[in-house]
Amino acid sequence: MVVLPVVVWPITTAVESARTSIIVPALNEAENLPALVERIDRALAGRSYEILIVDDNSHDATPAVCAELSKRYPVTLIVRERPKDGLSGAVLEGMSRASGDILVVMDADLQHPPQKIPELIAPLDRDEADFVLGSRYAPGGSTETRWSLWRKINSSVATLLARPFAGRVTDPMSGFFALKRDTFRSATRLTPLGYKIALELLCKCRVQRVKEIPIHFGMRQRGESKLTVKQQFKYLEHLSRLYDYTFPRASPLTKFSIATITGWFVASAAYVVLLKTRALPARSLAIICAYPFSILTVAVFHLRYVRTQREFIVRPHPWLDFWMISAAEWATCAIAALWVTRRVSELYPLELLAICFGLATVTRYVLRKELLHDIRGLRREPRRDEWT
Repeated sequence: MVVLPVVVWPITTAVESARTSIIVPALNEAENLPALVERIDRALAGRSYEILIVDDNSHDATPAVCAELSKRYPVTLIVRERPKDGLSGAVLEGMSRASGDILVVMDADLQHPPQKIPELIAPLDRDEADFVLGSRYAPGGSTETRWSLWRKINSSVATLLARPFAGRVTDPMSGFFALKRDTFRSATRLTPLGYKIALELLCKCRVQRVKEIPIHFGMRQRGESKLTVKQQFKYLEHLSRLYDYTFPRASPLTKFSIATITGWFVASAAYVVLLKTRALPARSLAIICAYPFSILTVAVFHLRYVRTQREFIVRPHPWLDFWMISAAEWATCAIAALWVTRRVSELYPLELLAICFGLATVTRYVLRKELLHDIRGLRREPRRDEWT
């Protein structure tokens, strides 16, 4: 494993063999840290603990604030000079450097209630759970801000999409959670993306015993929210990776089917237009000219695939492979169209479309399997620098 470039500031020495490690990912959160650390200390009075502030190279006074806090509290600042994988990467960096038997993760913006930490780690102490989530939606949980209908729908859909690997937990996207060190070490092939690190760990650690603690999700006191539309798209990309990991056979086939059906729909529309307008003298030519619309539609899926999964792709030239495969399937479609129309005198336009597009799709499927080019984010071997 290649360790990311990280500077550990010589602020303080972490408590030896700390029972509990609090990991706090931070980016420009200097204003919130003093209140957060003080509340954590009150909540964990009498318990051995350490606080690891994992900072993604902030441009505010975070180093100075942490230096001052370290004089009174067991605070260690870890600065990632070249941040990778966003908040999730920061959390994993903190977990890998923590010395506690129990790892607690929470945000720095004071929206997660530090006073709930003892309640969060109690089931782990009693060996009643391997993973504990602070939930806004469990009975007794709440949020301080009034959500719009759109945000409620968005959250419900996100939770539903995560259910195949998160089970029936009410808040799998929570950023406030605790787990045992041994549970974290059992994770394989961690590929974090965006903010939903709890979901990644629930899936990759194969957690069986999950418990939720109701929390009141507060309002950000200072600073700016990091949740953007870009992060929401990253969540969908993250889900795609987790589906690949959980369903290594079904997920690639499903993605291939979605791209193929969409391409067929667009190309069929073009075929119908060409026939209706009589733009071409023969049905075979209409099929041949319509099929590129399918290829261009699939190219949109491929563009997204290459942009989001480039580091996992086995082949060095995914676009060259794509156009070679596309040329082969188009040639298959053209040959089938010319041969069938010459050999079969009575053939409905829909039958011709099904035969030609079907053979072209078989060509695409076979070549993509041979070139490891199917639409997916899971490859045969993990990266060398991948978390284990």
